This record gives sequence, C-alpha cells and structure tokens, in this order.
Amino acid sequence: MAGLSTDGSNPDVSLLYDINGIAADAPGWVDRTMEYVGEYGIMLGLVLVALWCWWRGRSRGAAEDSVASAAAIVWAPLAAGIALLVNIPIRGFVERPRPFLEHRGLEVLVAGKTDFSFVSDHSTIAMAIAIGVFMANRKWGLFAIGLALVAGFCRVYMGVHYPSDVVGGFALGTAVTLLLAPLAMMVLTPAMAAVSRWGATSSLVRSRDARDGDAERRAAALAGQARAAAASRRRGGGGDSAVSDLAA
Repeated sequence: MAGLSTDGSNPDVSLLYDINGIAADAPGWVDRTMEYVGEYGIMLGLVLVALWCWWRGRSRGAAEDSVASAAAIVWAPLAAGIALLVNIPIRGFVERPRPFLEHRGLEVLVAGKTDFSFVSDHSTIAMAIAIGVFMANRKWGLFAIGLALVAGFCRVYMGVHYPSDVVGGFALGTAVTLLLAPLAMMVLTPAMAAVSRWGATSSLVRSRDARDGDAERRAAALAGQARAAAASRRRGGGGDSAVSDLAA
C-alpha cells in the first residue's frame, strides 16, 4: 500500500519540521541528551516506574489489592509485546518510509533506521506499559503516561518519525492494553493469587510485613466475632433465665 501523505503542505509534515527544527537550533549536548532519552531513557524510566509500583503494591492495601496490582504490572510488558506483534502487519500494509527518506533538511539524530515508520514501535511500547502501570496505580500511571508522551515527542524531535506515527503508536498501545485487559486479568489474577500463597514466591506479590499484618487483622477479626457470639449467647441465656423466673 502507498505510504501516508508526505506532501510538505500536510500538517503532519509541517509539525515534523517544526519539532525537528528545534534539534537543528539546539546545542549539541541537548541533541545528545534527547537522543539518549528518546532511544533508551524513557523506556528505562518506565521500567523503573513499573518496578516501583510493584514494590509499593506488595505492602499497601489488602491482599486482594496486592494481587490485582501485581497482575496489572505483569500485564504491562505482555501487552507491549502483543502490541508490537500487532504492529508487524500494520507496518507491512502501510509501508510508510521514514521521514528523512522523503524530506530534506531534517536533523536526524539516530542513523540506521531503515524499517517502515508507521506506527512507532517506541511509542507503542511506551504507552502500553504506561497504561498497564495506570491499571495498577493511578497516580504513578499518570506519571508513566506523561513519560510515554515525552517519548513520542522525542521520536519526532530525533527526525525518525512523523507525528502521526507517534499518535498511531499511542492508540495501538492503549487499545491492545485495555481491550485485552479483561481476558488478561482473568488469567493473571488467579495466577498471582497462587504465587502469593506459595511460600517460596509469596513475597513477589505480598511483602512479609504486609502478610503479618493481614494475619493480625484476621486474628483480631476472629476474636471480635468470637466475643460477639459469646455476648449474644449470654444475652440469650439471660433472657431464658428471666422467662423461667417469671414462669415460676
């Protein structure tokens, strides 16, 4: 299939030149920083955010909350991998060349990109992971989504993608993560619950301190139920005695 429009009057192309033009005017150290951030830094940041959410989720809320959080964190990279597989036929169908192959005057910060441009793999992976983190933790999920948006900006800044490549990647990553989430959670939630019950791996889902707290709360709840049952029996027994006295 013919590539998407690459005419210079296309707003997509105009925005490409506007954003990439910043790289042409920026100092060399800024371009090198953006190159690293756009190619590796954001992905590393998203992995660290996901690990932090997993770590926090082990000790916060009830045991069910930790299981759900762990399932969502596991789903994030799985969704990113599935989205990449979905992108393979999309790229082959659209066959859009990289922008620096179609337009002159672009400041290309990363050489050697010879595959098709639509949709952006980096943007797809970043948003898929970010949405998975959002499913586990709303506050850190919003931060992760912000990182994914920065990743998309960097890809255009670096001259290796059109803005529409990035938007397409965001849409693909979001769609795969959310549309397949119900099925994924049906599988991953009981799997994480089983992991949390097995001694050797239980700390991967629920921290030891949290498990001790859960046990203390369960013991306190059982003790409270026992006291309530005993008090109910005493009240019932006292009532029977009073009725017997009146009958006598």
